[in-house]
Amino acid sequence: MTIEVLNEASVRQLWSKTYNTEGKPDWSHLFPYYSDTIVFQDSIQRIEGKEAFMAMCERLATRCKSLNMDLLNVIQKDNVILMEWIMTMSFTKYPPTPLFGSTRLTIGEDGRICEQRDYYDLWGDIFNNIPYFKKHYRKFLTKKFG
Repeated sequence: MTIEVLNEASVRQLWSKTYNTEGKPDWSHLFPYYSDTIVFQDSIQRIEGKEAFMAMCERLATRCKSLNMDLLNVIQKDNVILMEWIMTMSFTKYPPTPLFGSTRLTIGEDGRICEQRDYYDLWGDIFNNIPYFKKHYRKFLTKKFG
């Protein structure tokens, strides 16, 4: 399979086909763009290898009632592409929760993604949706961290 060159436009187009407003995401069209030796890291995990990465994507889709992403910005410098996004996750017993974050994709010499790093404040964005806990969580962060 010949893959399209990854750049700002192609990333925006490919990722916009991944998420929908109802139901589960489909990443199958993205997997060919990932290196077999992909290193993925986010706030809670580090995964090495394409098979493990694909399994992680499947677990996320299984856990969520629905999942969608709004891409706000996509920029590129050399072999690095940055995406800014809002991902809204919905679980069975809880209201939809927006997570605000960004992704750094590093493109390897073969044109595939060899590294992906996602940045987001998982707990802060979740706790912002819990009225009583939000106030105490933010007060704790201010007291301890500034």
